[in-house]
Amino acid sequence: MKKIRITSGSVELLADVLDTPTGRSILNCLPIESSVNTWGEEIYFSIPVQAERESDAKDIVKPGEIAFWVEGSCIAIGFGRTPISQGNEIRLAAKTNIWAITKDDVKTLSSVNAGDIVRVEQFE
Repeated sequence: MKKIRITSGSVELLADVLDTPTGRSILNCLPIESSVNTWGEEIYFSIPVQAERESDAKDIVKPGEIAFWVEGSCIAIGFGRTPISQGNEIRLAAKTNIWAITKDDVKTLSSVNAGDIVRVEQFE
């Protein structure tokens, strides 16, 4: 299984890339840098990848699931409530493809601000 590293400022997450069409497409475009956007307790950022929505796409994610928002061509990482969450769920704005999983604490993303630079690269 391929691994990636996502960094922004002092925050670093290591993740396993799933063997899915989206996961393979994202791996093929690495390394990338982008500017962070925030939406509640979610960061998202544009990447140069196009993908189709996969059959198991979902909008309610678990901590550690790293998503790809098809319509926005963005990686999305939820770490808590968003403006449309019900209760304590992590609800993203649309159904997304889950393409990677991290065991690291995604709550560390709370220190990342809109406009910060994020880097995604393969990790050996």
